[in-house]
Order: sequence, then C-alpha cells, then structure tokens
Amino acid sequence: MNDIISLILGGGRGTRLYPLTQLRSKPAVPIGGKYRLIDIPISNCINSGFNRIYVLTQFLSVSLHRHIANSYKFDPFGKGFVEVLAAQQTNEGQNWYQGTADAVRQQIRYVVEDQAKEVLILSGDQLYRMDFRELHNFHQETKADVTIAVLPVSQEQVSGFGIVQVDETSKVHAFIEKPKTIEEIEPYAVSPDWLSKSGIQAKNRPYLASMGIYLFNRKALLDLLNSRPLATDFGKEIFPRSIKNYNVKAFLFDGYWEDLGTIKAYHEANLALATHNPPFDFHSPNGVIYTRMRFLPASRFHGATLSNTLVSDGCVIEEGSNVNNCVIGVRSRIGKNVTLKECVIIGADRFETDKERSDNHAKGIPNLNVGDNSVIHCAILDKDCRVGKNVRLVNTRKIQHDEGNNFVIRDGIICVPRGSIIPDGTVI
Repeated sequence: MNDIISLILGGGRGTRLYPLTQLRSKPAVPIGGKYRLIDIPISNCINSGFNRIYVLTQFLSVSLHRHIANSYKFDPFGKGFVEVLAAQQTNEGQNWYQGTADAVRQQIRYVVEDQAKEVLILSGDQLYRMDFRELHNFHQETKADVTIAVLPVSQEQVSGFGIVQVDETSKVHAFIEKPKTIEEIEPYAVSPDWLSKSGIQAKNRPYLASMGIYLFNRKALLDLLNSRPLATDFGKEIFPRSIKNYNVKAFLFDGYWEDLGTIKAYHEANLALATHNPPFDFHSPNGVIYTRMRFLPASRFHGATLSNTLVSDGCVIEEGSNVNNCVIGVRSRIGKNVTLKECVIIGADRFETDKERSDNHAKGIPNLNVGDNSVIHCAILDKDCRVGKNVRLVNTRKIQHDEGNNFVIRDGIICVPRGSIIPDGTVI
C-alpha cells in the first residue's frame, strides 16, 4: 500500500462544537471516554494497511499535535508515519486555509514529492469504521479518476450534505452541495431496486450523500487543484468540475457513519456508545480503534449503581451514586450520592493528591470532577471541570441556547467548559 498516501483534514474553527472547541481543534475533541476524534480516521487507515498519513491542521492544534506524537509510533523500517502538517506562511502564500481543497493545495508539495499513485482524503471529525481496501479495490476495478464514498440518506437529511447523481454503473453525473428545496433534489433520487442490487436495503433513503471520503488518482488531483480559477472547496467546486472531464465514481457504504459537527450530534453519539447494542462498538475486534497508552489503574466503584454506562480507566465512583446512560472519561471522580443521567464526563488530565484536595477544600474550591449529592442531567462536562457539592445542572426550564460565566447551553444540553468551576449549591 506504499502507492497510497492519506490526508486527514483537521477542519475549521468548529464553532458548532463550541465550547468543546474553545481550547482545542475538532479532531482533538474526546470521544467514547478515552479516545479522540482523530483516532477514528487514523485507525481506519492503519487497519486498512494505509500507514502513510498526513494530518492537516490549522486552529488550536497544540493538543492534537501532542496526542498524535504520543500515540502513533511506527517501526522505523516499515516506512509508516503519521505526520502533522500545520498551516504556515510560505513564499507562495500567506493565507490560512480557505477551504478543504485550499488546505490540500497549500500542502501539495508533500504529494508532489511522494511517489504515491493515489491520494486518500478524509475528514477528522467523523465516527465510523471502514475498510479502505474495499474503496481502493472499487476505485481500481472501475478505472476511476476520482471515487467519492457515499451513504444513502432520507429526504429530511439531504440539506446537510453534498448529494450525487449516479447512473447504473455508479458513475457520477451531477453533484449538488446542501440542497434546500424538493425541486433541487428530485433528479438525484435513486431507485430502491438499484440500491438492493448493490446489497443495500434503503427504501426510505433514496439519496446518496458524500461522506467526505475521497480517493483521487494523483494526476487527477494535481490537475484539479491547479486548474483556474483556483478552487477552495471539494464539494462546491472540485467535484462539479471533475464530473465533466474525469471518470468520477460513487462507492456505496451503508455502515454506521456519523458527522459529529454539533453539540447535539456529539452528545447523542456518545450516549449511543453506552447502550446495550451500540451502533458503533469500540469493543469490536474488527477494526480496532487505537489511541494513546496512558498506563492508568483500573476504575473503582464503591456501592454505586451503574446502567448503560461506559467507564474509562482510572475512575472512582463513590457509594450511593446512580449513573444512568453516561460516558465517564479517564480519571473522573464522582462523589457520594451523585445522580448522573445522559451525561458525558470527559475526565481529567491528572489525579489530584490528598493534600491538593484538602487545600482546595480549605479555599472553597471544589475537587475534580463532581462533588457529593449533585444532580446532573443531559450535560457535557469538559476536561478538568470542578462541580461542587449539592449542585443541580438540570435545565428544568428547557432553555435551548444560553451562556454564563461557567456554562453554555446548546440545543438544551448544558456544557461546562474545560477547567470551569461550579461552586457548591449552584443551580442551572
């Protein structure tokens, strides 16, 4: 697989994921208790045998760089690598990335200098498991210049995606980015019979949405990026151009795939991981998801009640606490008689010593992470939060959007930003 290099796009500012992206980039956002979003595309690449990977970053990328450096180290004789390419000023340009295509163009010398025949381009903020060898085989068998991975979606979902129009041979004849009206999307519907011939039962999902996963022949990619006027985005500009002069194919995928671009999507996807039969299973032996090795102790529970909950390494949950449908991140500490429901607790970067806990108590500062007798429903607590005793984070007024000194509400979900302090007795 040395003929393929993978480029993972780090994304923009991630404003829809605020406050989780207040101090980190989207790919660095934690997921599933102990992973980060960037672990998903990197692991899919490694499991597929594509072990030459560049990650293109721009905003708040320090923690992402640190995580990649601590997590992915390859045999020096195997020629594999995961390298970060940060946006930078050069003699040729002094601008930030203007879009997905512009990001690749600004780092194109790493493609030009490489002997790879094909370039795989991925997003860094999606949750899915895919064997890219199947995509690659399809790309070669159909003699495609460009292959777009697509997912069947319903009419209600099309406004959030780029939608492709295909013929019986999966050749793409048209591409429309985030259509808004029924008249726009009607020509793009495919028949259930065509989908069933491909082995997919998707009666109520007649539209094919781009997943942000693209495989280019090297020459086609270079030509498309250099053609005038210069394109800034793959969906809005590159694909509509490529359809005219290149063999563009659609690779059909119907497994679990979720774009975690909003607080609501992020919250729902995490909670789904904790269900009895999760749609995405980190426990699956097929396609292991890799991450940083932390060498943490096993978690401890003292008379607590847990149901439909993921608990990561190094956690302590004290007696009398009730935890239902939650994801508990690394090094989390939950006090006595705490009630947590539909919560994502991202955890802590370190353990507090007994002396630190005692000193904090004397100063009136809550310890990490949730104090005794607190009740928290439908919330996300970012890393290193300090929630005091007898706190209620419940949003009983069903407020959809609000912001205070130590909290943010998005889509009715209470988010406590990283390192925030919620004093004893607070009610939100």
